[in-house]
Amino acid sequence: MSQGKKVRFSYEQLNALCMDAFQKFGFSEHDAATITDVLLTADLYGIQSHGMQRLVRYYKGIQKGTMKVDAKPEIVFETPVSAVVDGHDGMGQLNGVFAMNLAIKKAKKSGVGIVSVRNSNHYGIAGYYAKMAARQNMIGFSSTNSEAIMVPTYASKAMIGSNPQAWCVPADPYDFFFDAATSVVTRGKLEMYNKLGEKLPDGWALDAEGQPTNDAGAVLANIAAHRGGGIMPLGGSTEQLGSHKGYGNGMVSELFSSILSQGLTSNETMKAGKSGICHGFMAINLVAFGDPAAIKAHLSNYLQSLRDAPKASGQSRIYTHGEKEAAFVKDRKENGIPVIDKTMTEVYDLCDYLHLDPHKYFGDYEPPKAGKMFTGNY
Repeated sequence: MSQGKKVRFSYEQLNALCMDAFQKFGFSEHDAATITDVLLTADLYGIQSHGMQRLVRYYKGIQKGTMKVDAKPEIVFETPVSAVVDGHDGMGQLNGVFAMNLAIKKAKKSGVGIVSVRNSNHYGIAGYYAKMAARQNMIGFSSTNSEAIMVPTYASKAMIGSNPQAWCVPADPYDFFFDAATSVVTRGKLEMYNKLGEKLPDGWALDAEGQPTNDAGAVLANIAAHRGGGIMPLGGSTEQLGSHKGYGNGMVSELFSSILSQGLTSNETMKAGKSGICHGFMAINLVAFGDPAAIKAHLSNYLQSLRDAPKASGQSRIYTHGEKEAAFVKDRKENGIPVIDKTMTEVYDLCDYLHLDPHKYFGDYEPPKAGKMFTGNY
């Protein structure tokens, strides 16, 4: 993807914008801070598709009524080790933090906590919630379904979401942190390519007939209209390179989110003015397996042995999961967070609509001009 059409802003600049915008949307300062933290954590980790570029999309969701500002998560079923939460169409980040905190609370008492959420919305990066458990000296797991964008192996229509899974386990000097979609890429990646007017790489997407395509705009339009086509499972579109494995892992995410919560499956979400996204969370207390410090040291030693393994010809470094995110955080805190300039055009349009002065956050910067996105009711 082109790197020449991005600008960098400090974490503080983007945080101030998001805090003011979310409060203008109607959220309390506390809830605005929670949503903002999830978004900007994604940007700090280098997952730009799930960061502040979602700001405009969330506002559209609020305008349409799929995201309800005043919704509160409700526990509708509970045992000492599990719970089902109804998000009542609230923001995914607020439902997600509530549910993972509940899972952690149960794990502190019973060794494990598993919580499934229904009737929610996009919750940002799955890894944010897994990391919450790791900070409490636990193994964290998080998954979600989404609007159907993944085409099952040998099918021609999207039936499963990007359905990411994230795991985080305490380790030194970096936690083991794995967060990945079970599709080849996320919808957000296609949105970014579409904004830049660039062709998709081979092996990412299928057209309405189930054939490979590089046209991001057409794929996004087909997904929105449920016409067919979509994004390939991790492993591509055939079993030769493991398409069935991405497809199967997408179903695992579906089990923990929509099936256990008895919510909407991916192919039923985002219809009739309702999002219906579902999530799954798990916290596993290391105390349930012995001395947490010893377990952490054992994992840390193994991760170091992976980093020290013999390198392939021409390679100078082996990464373990979580290292790159740590490097991204260091770079972005020192040098700013990169944002696509067309995203900034959307942000300036939103600021104008919300009667916020963008120059309060971004000084003399001016984005490329575009037609207003917010005129009357969206």
